[in-house]
Amino acid sequence: MSIKRKRRFHAEVATSSLSDIMFFLLLFFLIISTLANPNVIKMTLPKAKANEKTNKQYISLSVTEDKKFYIDKQPVTFEELEATLMSKMNSQKDQTVVVRIPFNLQVQDLVDVLQIGVKNNLKFVIATSPK
Repeated sequence: MSIKRKRRFHAEVATSSLSDIMFFLLLFFLIISTLANPNVIKMTLPKAKANEKTNKQYISLSVTEDKKFYIDKQPVTFEELEATLMSKMNSQKDQTVVVRIPFNLQVQDLVDVLQIGVKNNLKFVIATSPK
């Protein structure tokens, strides 16, 4: 003889506390988003679609990943960089300095090099690779 149950078991999910959890999560993320520093937002950097090529005379300043400096393929220390650039610029005043720096070097390294140009009123251009 088989015994039949009159009540069937139904699976049930308790959803009464889910609204409270969602409210606290929403509140938490709203508070955190207002405290976040806007300077740490990640953004994509601009890419060069087309590079301008110049026929003018220019001085090439290359910086390697080891932070070694080269002016027209001649090694120079950072302390001698300003004097060497100024001696090369004295021959022709209208020359441009093309800075070739790796993309993974720190921004401070680029700023240190560009400060020499600002200090001496030189025209600096950063070399880019095509997209």
